[in-house]
Amino acid sequence: MVEKYVIAKSLSEALETLGIEDRSMAVIAGGSDLLIDIRQGRHPQPDLFLDISEVEEMRQIRLDGNEIYLGGAVTHQEIVHSDLLNKHAQCVVEGCGLIGGPQVRNVATIGGNVAHALPAGDGTISLLALDAKVHIAPRSGDPRWEPLIDIFSGPGKVTFDRASELLVGFRFSKINEGEASAFHRVMRPQGVAIAILNMAAWVKIGSGTTIADVRIACGPAGPRPFRAYQTEAVLKGKLFDSIAFEQACQVLAGEVSLRTSKHRATKEYREQLLPVLLREVLDTAIGRAIIR
Repeated sequence: MVEKYVIAKSLSEALETLGIEDRSMAVIAGGSDLLIDIRQGRHPQPDLFLDISEVEEMRQIRLDGNEIYLGGAVTHQEIVHSDLLNKHAQCVVEGCGLIGGPQVRNVATIGGNVAHALPAGDGTISLLALDAKVHIAPRSGDPRWEPLIDIFSGPGKVTFDRASELLVGFRFSKINEGEASAFHRVMRPQGVAIAILNMAAWVKIGSGTTIADVRIACGPAGPRPFRAYQTEAVLKGKLFDSIAFEQACQVLAGEVSLRTSKHRATKEYREQLLPVLLREVLDTAIGRAIIR
């Protein structure tokens, strides 16, 4: 079915392969989403697969000064077992640890999860809470770093050109004293690997339990991966007590766009889950930040 399969050994080799042949092409790493989409008719059958799973720059997890670099071809299992990410990106570790089963996590990559652009991608939601930036490398021209939130244009759609550009990796700030993150997801009880609702939060604690800064991401809460900017604004600078929590719940309920899905849950059920998830991720993140 596939005429050619190219395994790129370097980023330059991968970029050179993009668009140079007169045939349809798909970039593949783990293939856990792509192959299913092809089989189910949601993605055209390509003539050529470009495998980027061995590109060194996309396989790294490293500390660069005050930032963590996470390559797009790093698998979820590697993320779960990374000491660096367990220290500085607990929400990403928790989100990636819930994706699929062990067999899927052993091959599926964080770049694939993000590039698939689903509104409830666990890796995507957790990275949004860390205010991550994404490295996009074009076949011709200069590479660029963009805010992760800006690359999504709709369900399954991204703003960069998949035919001529590669998602190389991500970067986000390391955790400092008084900072921490958390992720939580509610899924179908029979273990179907889709989220009814998920949420990630990053917090910075000031004196007492005052929230000096906070970031919250949630999905599926609209056609694109979602940052709860209005809810964050309500919580910033406040002591995290029952009054602040109730205010945040009210703002979050008005900020999200929930709908009924026959594969996930009803809108009404998701509305009931919102405050539960918000309490879970904030309590966990704040508890970790205070201990730190």
